[in-house]
Amino acid sequence: MACAIIAAAGSGERLGARVFKLDYEILGEPLVIHALRPFESCSLIDKILIVVPPSRLSFWTIDKLKSFGIGKEIMVVAGGRTRQDSVRLALEHVEGDGVVIIHDGARPCVTVELIERVIDIPEGTSGVVLGIPPVDTIKEVRTGRVVRTIDRDALIQVQTPQAFPASVLKKAHMLAKEHEFEATDDAALIERMGGLVVVREGSRENIKVTYWQDAQLAESILKGRKT
Repeated sequence: MACAIIAAAGSGERLGARVFKLDYEILGEPLVIHALRPFESCSLIDKILIVVPPSRLSFWTIDKLKSFGIGKEIMVVAGGRTRQDSVRLALEHVEGDGVVIIHDGARPCVTVELIERVIDIPEGTSGVVLGIPPVDTIKEVRTGRVVRTIDRDALIQVQTPQAFPASVLKKAHMLAKEHEFEATDDAALIERMGGLVVVREGSRENIKVTYWQDAQLAESILKGRKT
């Protein structure tokens, strides 16, 4: 069994919108629906949990999701203060010890192929992430001064979806909460407790919508796929 958790409880402040990020419309539909559809289409996904802002629970009902063609077993969960809190709350509703795939609801250009790349976790490892090499020069800066230029050949920009065994991810979140450790992705929690995470090739089209310009680029990508 593979379960997908779509983290979509972000506020969208940096997007400059007057709505929550998941509600922001791209090509006439909410951003989160674009992120959900490939998981709906992927035959390897059995269940979807979507994490939304608590104030949006009454809107994002099962019937609302069905009206957009989302027909798989799905559950809507109220998010927490941070993304990490939101994923942990969703994990409380994951049963068994199958694979859990975490995806940012702000990545509307994900594809079924990308989902399939992470879902097969190699034996002896604790997770799979997607990544792409950076194209810009990377420098470490402190108090406005360059400390060093970092060798970008050893770096990747990490994306979602990311996949982990359910029991391992639950333990990682439990330890992070216990030790008040905050990370920007779930893989960092696995790494912190000594788990081995492997990287597979991501896609430059699999962008995260953070700013208004990102939304315009995502719209262009999605529009291009329809033609």
